[in-house]
Formats: sequence, C-alpha cells, structure tokens
Amino acid sequence: MPVIHRSAVAAALAAGTLLAVTACGPDGPSGGGGTAAPPPATGSATATGGGSGAIGGITLPTGLPTGLLEGLPKSWDDLTKWTFDDWDKWASKNVFNNPIVKDFWNPDKMGDSKPADPAPPTAKPAGDAGVTDPEPPVVKAVPVPRPYTKQPSGKIFFSADGGRGNCSATVIADPAHPGKSNLVWTAGHCVHPGKGGNYFKDLVFVPAYNNSGASSGGKKAPLAELAPLGTWWAKDVVTSPQWLVEGGGTGDAASQYDFAIMRVSNQNDTGKSLEETVGSAVPVWFDAPRDKVAVSAVGYPLFKPFDGQELYKCEGGKPTRLSFDPKRPSMLTIGCNMTQGSSGGGWFAPMPDGRTALVSNTSIGTQDHTSLSGPYLETVAKQALDWISRKK
Repeated sequence: MPVIHRSAVAAALAAGTLLAVTACGPDGPSGGGGTAAPPPATGSATATGGGSGAIGGITLPTGLPTGLLEGLPKSWDDLTKWTFDDWDKWASKNVFNNPIVKDFWNPDKMGDSKPADPAPPTAKPAGDAGVTDPEPPVVKAVPVPRPYTKQPSGKIFFSADGGRGNCSATVIADPAHPGKSNLVWTAGHCVHPGKGGNYFKDLVFVPAYNNSGASSGGKKAPLAELAPLGTWWAKDVVTSPQWLVEGGGTGDAASQYDFAIMRVSNQNDTGKSLEETVGSAVPVWFDAPRDKVAVSAVGYPLFKPFDGQELYKCEGGKPTRLSFDPKRPSMLTIGCNMTQGSSGGGWFAPMPDGRTALVSNTSIGTQDHTSLSGPYLETVAKQALDWISRKK
C-alpha cells in the first residue's frame, strides 16, 4: 500500500520548500503544478544533537533543537509512563508562540493556502509482521448536508516559510472544562513539519467553514460568510514527541503518532467558549476496540474532483490495520477517495452509550486516493490531551 497523502504543505516543508499546486480556495483555482523532493537523509544523534548513536530505543536525527531532546525517555515505550509533570517539563522546552494578529486572515489569504504534491514514501508497511491488512475497497465521499453549524468540524489555516496551508479539524470535549471546551483535534503534520522544523505560524481554526456555501463553485465570499462562527487562534499546541522527533513528509512510522491538539481563543473575545459557540464538541475515545467500531471520516478535500469548500464524509465501516513499525499501535485504514485538504479531519464512531466520539484523524492515504489511514489513539494521545486540558 503506497502511503503518501499529505495535505497543507507538510510534504513540501519536509523538503524545505513550499510548492504552488493546483488548489481551489474561495477565489477559485490558484497556483501551478509541482513535485516535492524526497526529505533529506538523516542520521542518528546523541541527546545533545551531535555525533552518532541513540538514546535507548530512540534513534535521533541530526540537527534537532536541544530543547526537544531534553527530558525524552530512554525509549518510546517509557513514554507511556510519563506523568503530567513529565509532559509539562518536556513541553516547556518546546514553547509554541502564536500571537494573535487581528484581522490577519481574510478570504484572499484563505484562498491562497495550498496543499503540496506528495513525496515518495520512505518506508514500506510491516506486512510481514502480521499487523497490516489488505487495503479495503474504496468508498466514495459524499457531501455533508448544510448547515455545518451545530456540528464540530472546520478548517485550519497556517503560515509557513512564506506560504500558507490548510487542513481539517474537529472540536473535541475538554475533560477539565466540560461544556466549555476550547480544544481542537487535528493531525501533527497540520501544526508542525516534523524533524528539524518549527511550529507553523498564524494557526487559526475556522469552525463551520463556508457554512452557507457562499464560496462554493469558485465564488468569492466575505469573511463573515467563510467564518460564520469566527476565527479561533491557537494559543497552546501539543503533538506527540514521536512526531516532533521523527515526522516528515511521507508515510512512515512517525505517522502512527500523527495527531495534535490545539487550545484556541476567539480573536474577537465574545466571552463564550468554542464549544458554546459551535454548539457541540465530541469526546475522544481512546483504545477504541478497532474490531468493533464502524468509522466515518470527515474533512474538506481540496484536489479534484473536490475544491476545498465543501465538507465531505466517507462511511468507512470497520477499519483495517496499517503498520510501519510493529512495536507501535497499527494505524486505522478505511476506503475513501478524499484528497489533500482532508488531513487532520476527524474520524468518528458510536460509543456503547450512544454518543459519537472521535477515534482518529486523517494522516496519510494512497497516491491514487483509494484509502485513508489515521493513528490509533491510545496512551500517548490520552496523555497529550490530559496535559493540554490541565495546562493553565
């Protein structure tokens, strides 16, 4: 299964470049074709970022920021034993600085945000380990009925290396602030390019993007129509240590931890939380029994036959497994023809109590757009949510 799907410029950023590719935004098609070069080869490093070797079971690429390495466990297995204080000490060395720039995002900038052409995969699925299943049948995405308000999906926009990108995302419940969540779930590559990079800038979440359909069909629309519930700037962001250390522009073992959580605030403070404004937020179901759930994936796909202005859904059914490293939880895979732009979008399943919960997010997919894969959310993801939920 050639796994290569990257939205929102992450593939090109891994190669140190931002490509202008065919993308349909509020102003219609923009940019031209391009192909991302493969990520540069990396070696291993010590905890100080130089020399060669590894920390326990963790092989470190060269050139990583010192703060990223301080506090890492000796092996990724030990990461599951981290306490809140461990997370806090590590995260404090990797500060996310995203000051609100009022009125920065407008329809032209949103329309100019582009995904990147996929780069070749760097690893083959670990099928011989018995943790990768045959690819499921393709499922055709269908439009989500409007209005998009009162449901938790939206788009993320960000700046990086002189360009702008976009992804899909979901409003999730905040365990520490029930009924008043300001948390958004997306993919790790939608907030950070991975090894050797820095957090993207100007990260903003737009719930119910293009709710009225005002920018559909290549039409221009004012910001009030594109962002009917406001623009919500990221204040705190957390992704997995695995993604920060290993992540890149192609499908590999880092994709098995390709998730992120943002705490956001309205640039025009209304006194209401994101959840109160949207009217909904979904709980995250960790360790969901993959053999018993029926999954649907939601997102704003951008490449043809889509245009990034409509919210789509794939009813993927029971997910299959995909793994690049059998020591890590196998990814969930569903048949789906959604394209770039759907990255970060939520994967949902009904819980035993009847509530709908988030069980994954779109991370990667096949080059011919026949299936999508997302990380299996277990201990590390649960710890990350706990940290940002309790973070003041």
